[in-house]
Amino acid sequence: MDFILDLIGRDRELFSTDVHANEKELSRIVAGSTFLVIGGAGSIGQAVTREIFRRNPRRLHVVDISENNMVELVRDLRSSIGYIEGEFATFAIDAGSAIFDAFFEDGPGYDYVLNLSALKHVRSEKDPWTLMRLVDVNVFNTEKTMMQAKAKGSSRYFCVSTDKAANPVNMMGASKRIMEMFLMRRSLEMPVSTARFANVAFSDGSLLFGFNRRMEKEQPLSAPNDVRRYFVTPKESGELCLMSCLLGENRDVFFPKLDHDLNLITFSEIAERYLRRIGYEPVPCASEEEARGRVQELKAQHKWPVHFFASDTTGEKDFEEFFMEGEKLDMARFGSVGVIKNEARYDEARLARFEARIAELKTIGKWTRGDLIDLFNEMIPDFNHRETGKFLDGRM
Repeated sequence: MDFILDLIGRDRELFSTDVHANEKELSRIVAGSTFLVIGGAGSIGQAVTREIFRRNPRRLHVVDISENNMVELVRDLRSSIGYIEGEFATFAIDAGSAIFDAFFEDGPGYDYVLNLSALKHVRSEKDPWTLMRLVDVNVFNTEKTMMQAKAKGSSRYFCVSTDKAANPVNMMGASKRIMEMFLMRRSLEMPVSTARFANVAFSDGSLLFGFNRRMEKEQPLSAPNDVRRYFVTPKESGELCLMSCLLGENRDVFFPKLDHDLNLITFSEIAERYLRRIGYEPVPCASEEEARGRVQELKAQHKWPVHFFASDTTGEKDFEEFFMEGEKLDMARFGSVGVIKNEARYDEARLARFEARIAELKTIGKWTRGDLIDLFNEMIPDFNHRETGKFLDGRM
């Protein structure tokens, strides 16, 4: 933990005081309740599963499409916490499939359903097919699983959002903003809460996660030097989810209180700190080619090649935000967590057009990125999508 905190520029855990202050209530609810975690083998999913598991729930079921990550989740829990008195089971199932529908319908039902499944990468908007899957996973699977939870008598539905949903500039963030609109409609039928996240340090597929892989494979580190982000640790991500799910009121959106001046940090700064913490001095290289070619030379000197660059890819924002102008905030309830207090505001006609247009495109069997971007612009009139023609897959 100290290693991660040092990299992201903090000297303490963010939510420890709030968790401690509410521990009695959190533990009481968990110990008397049953849970389903969808997408529970991803980084945030594993973190929230661990937070529930260690408080001894009556039943904890975890669903995820990644069989290998699920195996690691179980091994990690058994090797650290051990066992619980209640039932614990995992299922390698796609939450968007008919198999999941049968699983949920035939199952016992759950007091709390937490949906952590998502396409979370900005790079997912580079082609029309992945972009359509992003719509399915981030919007329609959320809608479907919430209605399934309602039908089985669940008392609360939790779904993870993102800081990129606040004044979005990319399709991933916009999809989560649209998801929030759908949640507002369904909040009239059952209670729902969510959380807007900062970047989770070393989460699967993240740039920081990639630093570990690059070192294992003796490859240079590469990162933008002009993009600033907020970060939380994996443990903090699980704590934020659990607090929102169990302590939030209907339509609440939880977010970390992080200081714009103190807590925003560039990826290049983290790369330099990372290398120094593991015993290497970063050496800037002018190009990717130079960086690739100098690994062995510099490694022998306890140095490591890095390539830092100005970001010019589609969907990048200088810095992220957690809330938008006009959103009502409660900044007093918790010490380190802010809460957006939403009313059930949504445009029924606009939601219906979105559903109908997606169904139409799928029926035709052919669509472009432009078709989906136009639809997102209709849903979010002030959507400031930044199209540069360049994508992250074109970077090292």
